[in-house]
Amino acid sequence: MAKKPLLKFASILMALSLVLTACGGNNANNGNNTAPGNSSENTGTATDAPKEVSFTIAYATGDPSTKKAIEASIEAFTAKNPNIKIVNYSETTSAAYLDWLKTKDAVGQFPDLVEMRDTKVFADAGKIVELPEDLHSLFKTLPKYNDKIYNAPISGGTPQGIIYSKKAYADAGITELPKTYDEFLAIQEKLAATGISPIVVGGKDIFHMGFWTNFFIMNEVYAKDPDWNSKRTAKTASFTDAPMVQAMTDYKDLFSKYVDKGWLSTADNQTASILVSGKAAQLFSGPWMFGQIAEADPNFEFGFYAIPNREGKTVVLGLPGLAGWSLSAKAAKDADKVEAMKAFIKFFFDPAQYGPYLATVNGIPSTATEVSYETGEQMKEVLRLMSDDTVTKSLAINNWYGENAIPPQFRNWFYKLLQELVLKNGDVTDYMKQADTEYDNNVKANQQ
Repeated sequence: MAKKPLLKFASILMALSLVLTACGGNNANNGNNTAPGNSSENTGTATDAPKEVSFTIAYATGDPSTKKAIEASIEAFTAKNPNIKIVNYSETTSAAYLDWLKTKDAVGQFPDLVEMRDTKVFADAGKIVELPEDLHSLFKTLPKYNDKIYNAPISGGTPQGIIYSKKAYADAGITELPKTYDEFLAIQEKLAATGISPIVVGGKDIFHMGFWTNFFIMNEVYAKDPDWNSKRTAKTASFTDAPMVQAMTDYKDLFSKYVDKGWLSTADNQTASILVSGKAAQLFSGPWMFGQIAEADPNFEFGFYAIPNREGKTVVLGLPGLAGWSLSAKAAKDADKVEAMKAFIKFFFDPAQYGPYLATVNGIPSTATEVSYETGEQMKEVLRLMSDDTVTKSLAINNWYGENAIPPQFRNWFYKLLQELVLKNGDVTDYMKQADTEYDNNVKANQQ
């Protein structure tokens, strides 16, 4: 996974393949065309044109870099396979992606190939099918739900951390990165003393609220008890337990003291410009932001690190989740569509295509085949965190699956509850009692 000069080479190969396709057409006898409807026989005579086939695709578009990278993948695939038409009608942000998919389903427009983030919901409803077995070998790890594989993981677990302005740190006299959470708080005091907002948060987008929420929950709860969610469902754990109350108290204190006051009206896609403009010193987010920051200001110097907890240990997002490309049950009944979607998935994860995709989003590869791509200083630290066995890897509250899955509607409700906790300066324990009640009601509703 070290930095290697292969990205340009892979890009050249892709470009060359597209040129050859454009010049030579979609020749069914070239031995390399995997599009549905092609003849595999080389008879020496003209064959029928590849069969026309189309399918719809949907994915969450909350992050501009990821949206751009997926769109580029679709364009490259259809250029190489002109007989396959992909209808892209993903028009939402990941703030309400689950609700958006439910709406599409209700009006009979559930996508044929879908980026699935709530596998349990749609698998239980019979809306998606198992991932074709001949695709399994593409991946290093394939998490199962009810002992079945539904997802082709788009990328591996992605650690989040502090993206900071090196100038702001220097101006505040900060010469060392924190070794404990208390040292991190001391850094916030130094930054605030210079007159800059220490932290920018894109609270207008509810999914963004999960970044800090999960940082505190992972450190205070999941690092000590990865099965806490299942215990909460069984009512043997409570949001009013001391570890969760500590996590939410830290959350409230951080937002009250160090987060830019305009956080509730700031969108996720505004955070990069606020950071590079010098209005804020730090952003807590993932490596997909690196490209956006560099694009906003190529000369902006920034670093990245994972925040240590009070004991000086590091806990980050990093376990494989139950998410990725999934085939709809309806589309699975059409053999031509299945072959077209499988062709797209194989193309998407081909190293020549997947490398540039990962470079664009600064992603972690999920494939069994090694993928090399150019990495900068910040991404090197991300990769170090992922390879460091002393770093605890966890999942976000809504990413656990099996017995640890939470009611799908609870996540956004909980994030909004925490917004209110900060805005109203509420009592943490009282708010956690509300969380217990809502959680139990959600569990009961899902059992009916």
